[in-house]
Amino acid sequence: MPHLAQLNIARLANELDHPDLKPFVDNLDPVNAVADEAPGFVWRLVEDNGNATGLRPWGRTIIVNLSVWTDIASLESYVYGVAHAAVLKQRRMFFTPMPQDSVVLWWVPEGHEPSLAEAKERLDHLRREGPTAYDFTLRHAFDAEAGAE
Repeated sequence: MPHLAQLNIARLANELDHPDLKPFVDNLDPVNAVADEAPGFVWRLVEDNGNATGLRPWGRTIIVNLSVWTDIASLESYVYGVAHAAVLKQRRMFFTPMPQDSVVLWWVPEGHEPSLAEAKERLDHLRREGPTAYDFTLRHAFDAEAGAE
């Protein structure tokens, strides 16, 4: 059964060590721990520090979150759950708006851990073509059968 990959990129309002970002940085480990234990969570891209904030393939001001979930409902439950929703409410304090889509979802075979290059290709495609069965958003989702490779 296919799994759901998701990439979320965000443009930092300041450097991670800036005092204005301290609440965000202080919540990284607890919020990631909630994700790691969430029903339907499969995998997320991490560095040795337990997060991916040092990976900057889109430039020094853009951070990435790349993960895999069993299904859309599991991802939505986490994204809009209490721990993550609290951070979402404060996102304008930590991040500046992106002019294009910054979140992309796509179906992957079970056991597949997508690379940042794969994720970038999906985001670029979404930005060019809009939501399709190949890559989509939570607002315009496609079921696994439509997007299975």
